[in-house]
Amino acid sequence: MKSNILFLHQSAELYGSDKTILMFISNLDKSKYEPIVILPFEGPLKDELEKNNIKVIISPVLKLYRKMMTPKGIIKFFKEYQLGLKHLEELHKQYDFKLVYSHTLAVLIGILFAKKKKIKHLWHVQEILAKPIIINKLFKWILSWNSNHKVIYDSEETMNFWIKGNEKLSAKSDFIWNGLDVNQKPVYTQNEIQEVREKFFKVNREQVVIALVGRINSWKGQQLLLKAFHLIADKLPQTKLVFIGSAPPNQDFFETELKDKISEFQLNQRVEIIPFQEGIWKFWDAIDIAVVPSTEPEPFGMVAIEAMLAKKPVVAANHGGLTEIVLPQETGYLFEPGNPEKLAEALTTLVGDENKRILFGEKGHERVHLHFSLEKHVSQFESIFEILINR
Repeated sequence: MKSNILFLHQSAELYGSDKTILMFISNLDKSKYEPIVILPFEGPLKDELEKNNIKVIISPVLKLYRKMMTPKGIIKFFKEYQLGLKHLEELHKQYDFKLVYSHTLAVLIGILFAKKKKIKHLWHVQEILAKPIIINKLFKWILSWNSNHKVIYDSEETMNFWIKGNEKLSAKSDFIWNGLDVNQKPVYTQNEIQEVREKFFKVNREQVVIALVGRINSWKGQQLLLKAFHLIADKLPQTKLVFIGSAPPNQDFFETELKDKISEFQLNQRVEIIPFQEGIWKFWDAIDIAVVPSTEPEPFGMVAIEAMLAKKPVVAANHGGLTEIVLPQETGYLFEPGNPEKLAEALTTLVGDENKRILFGEKGHERVHLHFSLEKHVSQFESIFEILINR
């Protein structure tokens, strides 16, 4: 008999955590588990899940945000809590959930619902939240609740951050690296790849494309990478910098600030900003060097393994989960976080050595197959599901 599992996620786009849950749920053993997914709004994630015949319902998930600590925010929070809880209780009558799975700390309704209905709860944590301190302490307290039966983190770095000094939380914690479907990547012809380079990147076959794929925000490192590129642009005229991604909703000022800095550095002809792309694999194939320069620790770093699957060398900030993905001098380079000079040094080395770029790319491709496959990721989670459901 199949077990119905309630999955809750905080977004409906197709960035890192969205892709993670899409691949995970789509590849669960449907002969054993029936997933019912709650998303807070419509979006491409909902469309992709439904293409795989997965039930998706739009309902409040109680996202925690700074503005909620105002009178209006608190009122809105309790209204969403009442509405969200009502929806989940109606669904529980229909599906009799055996497990509640909350994906990312941004989702609060799952643990509250599981606590009320005495259902087993698993929290899949994919954040490192050091500040504000009050939020950090709040989540450490909630994660330690008895009604939160298991906590899985997306990297060992993330786990160690949360369990430090907390024996109760440590006892029910483990980490599972995120995974990619290593067979999902399409194969493109050189003509198709060059079409992307000419149409979007505006480069020829000889030029070297440095790229950052991800949201344009305060900590993904777009401004840092731009500073580093500014340091090497005159010395390396055959290079071009590409940002692929968009700013979060209602935060377009991040992109505006980035464009202003590009103009200030007089790099308008050397830098391209391309909006978020759903068909990202063709773009990965068209770049030469991938950069993940996050100024705050990445809990994991899905874009790094995407780049490695596409056989691209990765230059990443030396903190967080990225340190578990990128092997220095083997699949890429790790540089001192926040240091544009060190980043520029690593980029200069790779731009000037095509053989090293190819070698690092091949090694990275092998590493993804060995350690970051979706098959391994799903298998580890299914083993935990079995233990929790049958305990």
